[in-house]
Amino acid sequence: MIQADRILKSLRLTEKSNLQSAEIGQYTFDVFKDANKFAIKSAVEKVFDVSVTRVNIINQKGKPTRNRKTGKSNYKSDYKKAVVTLKTGDTIEVV
Repeated sequence: MIQADRILKSLRLTEKSNLQSAEIGQYTFDVFKDANKFAIKSAVEKVFDVSVTRVNIINQKGKPTRNRKTGKSNYKSDYKKAVVTLKTGDTIEVV
């Protein structure tokens, strides 16, 4: 049995993702690093009761940062996101 809370972290709400969800039916999620396409698909279908046609995964490297006081360089943490395409007519309510 799949536990969706161990796969999906949150729904990413950005200008680009809002435009994609309105026009093409693609939604972007933050997911845990050990999640794969099949687990993401089944978790989204189970939680939101929709039909998923496609899942794309992006492993994003952390951006470099710099401390203002000491001037030391550092990196933000790496993360994984998934772009999920739904069947035409299906939507996810974003509250």
